[in-house]
Amino acid sequence: MTRTTASNTGAPTPETANPTNVNPANVNPNASTTSSILHQPRAVRAVAFASVIAFMGIGLVDPILPAIAQDLQATATETEMLFTSYLLITGLAMFFTSWISSRIGAKRTLLIGLALVVLFAFAAGLSGNVEWVIGFRAGWGLGNALFISTALATIVGAASGGTSSAIILYEAALGLGIAIGPLLGGVLGGISWRGPFFGTATLMAIGFIGIVTVMKTDAVRPTPTPLSAPFRALANPALGVLAAAALFYNIAFFVLLAYTPFALVPLGFGSAMTLGFIFFGWGLSLAVTSVWVAPLLTHRLPRTLVLRLVLPLLALDLVAAALFIGSGPGLIVCVVVGGMLLGVLNTVLTECVMEATDLPRSVASSAYSGVRFLGGAIAPPAATILAAAISPATPFYAAAGSVLVATLIVVLGRKRLRKADGAEISVTEEAEVIAAGDR
Repeated sequence: MTRTTASNTGAPTPETANPTNVNPANVNPNASTTSSILHQPRAVRAVAFASVIAFMGIGLVDPILPAIAQDLQATATETEMLFTSYLLITGLAMFFTSWISSRIGAKRTLLIGLALVVLFAFAAGLSGNVEWVIGFRAGWGLGNALFISTALATIVGAASGGTSSAIILYEAALGLGIAIGPLLGGVLGGISWRGPFFGTATLMAIGFIGIVTVMKTDAVRPTPTPLSAPFRALANPALGVLAAAALFYNIAFFVLLAYTPFALVPLGFGSAMTLGFIFFGWGLSLAVTSVWVAPLLTHRLPRTLVLRLVLPLLALDLVAAALFIGSGPGLIVCVVVGGMLLGVLNTVLTECVMEATDLPRSVASSAYSGVRFLGGAIAPPAATILAAAISPATPFYAAAGSVLVATLIVVLGRKRLRKADGAEISVTEEAEVIAAGDR
């Protein structure tokens, strides 16, 4: 059955009704199997492989943060700016990726993003001071923004097995990249802090070649997206709720990822290799729960209920990390458990974003990802400032509070998220949502 809906641009776009938006009887529409993620077109596999490498860049510098601080004579806060410059530019650029990709096509956008990452990762490895590394990480973030947002829309649009399977594939790439990133950073960082940057540049070049080789240029010229589309998309009530929740959730995500290495150094766990293995365990647990646990939960429970249940568990884990601030093993356990919870939340939040509105997926992805990464940009330097001003445990307490804010946003906005759970909404409700998105 075909229906016509108004996109955020105000122009009607025909869409085929998604059967997962209907929830007759007690059938949960979130049911999916993970077997189909292994059987994908070559182009999807190439984008997923490149996504693994792209996400490696997030955790790559984690094990070498203390080494960079020592070798380049930088403070902890200055070193954390490696995350902030990267995430800030990633977040800001995300708002414009749908505008770019709709004009030059997905393949060209992916390739430009990969090329920028290769260039700036290599340049970061050649840097002689922390300021230059921070600057080149910002350029790296621009390339990642072009790639990541477009990759999500490309995988969801081209993957077999439906939206849920595509998102599981994307989140599996995220988890695997985040897991391998610290491990590679630890191994190469044991030689030199420059090694991980050169390693990433090399791997991204391989991803570039893979996409050039197997991904076809867009057969149909994409419809240009207005520059204002992602900003106007945030006026959509459902997307606005999810983006606001993700902003506060990502603060906690990056406190756990970026601040914990500095908390572990005084406890005797500060070597690049040790930190690499610790955060490999964190990323691996994130990947496992993204692929297997999240689908299991959403098969039995509405997506928003999963968010309302798991977000408070993450807050408790962060409180436990604060309480175990003087215990290396205790803090490591909290890191790994946190990875498990983050894997579930990443997948479910992304599924909600893709299903909660009728906005073009590239637009929804750009708007949501932009806000989410801006939240991550705030966390790393704020954490070290809080630790220096109050106590080493304070950043974890603050992160727990941020997660509770995200929980409250989801609870208060749950009526706006009914479509994310697969519920049908009335014509009047749909008209109200579309009108809000078009203002």
